[in-house]
Amino acid sequence: MAENKNTETPGQGKSTRRLVSLDAFRGFTVAGMIVVNSPASWEHVYPPLLHASWHGITPTDYVFPFFIFIVGISIALSYGKLKAAGVATGKVLGKTFRRAFLIFVIGIFLSLFPDFNFSEIRIPGVLQRIAIVFLVCAVLFWYTNWKQQAVVGAAALLLYWIAMVCIPVPGVGTGLLEPGKNLAAWVDSALVPGKMWQGTWDPEGVLSTVPAIASGISGMLAGRLIAATAMSQERKVIWLYIAGLCAFALGSIWGWGFPINKNLWTSSYVLYTSGLASMVLASLFFVIEVQGHAAWAKVGVVFGSNAIVAYVIGSILPDLLMPLNSWYVGSVVEGANWPQMASLLWALGICALCYILVYLLYRRKIFIKI
Repeated sequence: MAENKNTETPGQGKSTRRLVSLDAFRGFTVAGMIVVNSPASWEHVYPPLLHASWHGITPTDYVFPFFIFIVGISIALSYGKLKAAGVATGKVLGKTFRRAFLIFVIGIFLSLFPDFNFSEIRIPGVLQRIAIVFLVCAVLFWYTNWKQQAVVGAAALLLYWIAMVCIPVPGVGTGLLEPGKNLAAWVDSALVPGKMWQGTWDPEGVLSTVPAIASGISGMLAGRLIAATAMSQERKVIWLYIAGLCAFALGSIWGWGFPINKNLWTSSYVLYTSGLASMVLASLFFVIEVQGHAAWAKVGVVFGSNAIVAYVIGSILPDLLMPLNSWYVGSVVEGANWPQMASLLWALGICALCYILVYLLYRRKIFIKI
């Protein structure tokens, strides 16, 4: 996922200093993914740990765009280093396409696991979207400067908004933004083969991937700021906060007319979540890189150092533990005075088990990259 264990910024020569705050941010985000995806019972989940049913946002809706934002940062840092080193374009693009393809295939594998019923194959998905965003953003970064990237990101958000509210949808009308009754759903039904998450539409569908690319671009812009060698660390923190606050405010205001919606990945949702991500990164950067307090973030660093492995393990474990889960739900969750807490404890247990497995790799300095 555009992960580079040697995360020195361009211009630092042979320095191999890792950006611990980025590893921690990535790791805490992956841990969040595992927790919200692994309750013991979906009938007993605290509301903040569920996605918003449609318009609106919950803390769970932050996780996916945060990860895409982090992918963008990683692209800026690692590909900036490759540019500075004069690595041949053909070699870079070859590895880029290979990495995107492998991430996409892993996403398909996880959607089929454990039954591998190919008649029910779902092409869109979380890793599949990450693969597409990574590929587009990496190529864009290689061939353009930051101003051109910002223009592309802004154009993607504006054009998506105009398309969603202005283009008539057959049998639906113009400007409707209801589940299954909007332009993105119509495009999905026309172009997406196989099974879709919601039958006639998919939250990781074709058209909504366009603004998701803008989420990746926002991360690339933040990454460029972090990589600026002429700027002090303190000023980087300030500008990350300022940019984040402005994006968050603009997304909130835009949401009055184009609602914040994770399923549609609306333009307001992109700005809102990218703004929050920038401010979270600024906070982690300040505490860890500027103040030097990194010990507390060890859990995040361990997860973040093998993010793809942690995500795959977290996706597979619930299926492997299904017999135990059935017993736990019947014997513990259903009989508990606090069933939501019992359900959450299961999710935390899955996350802890993932951590143990990933920590074993971390101790042996094994970092699996795609």
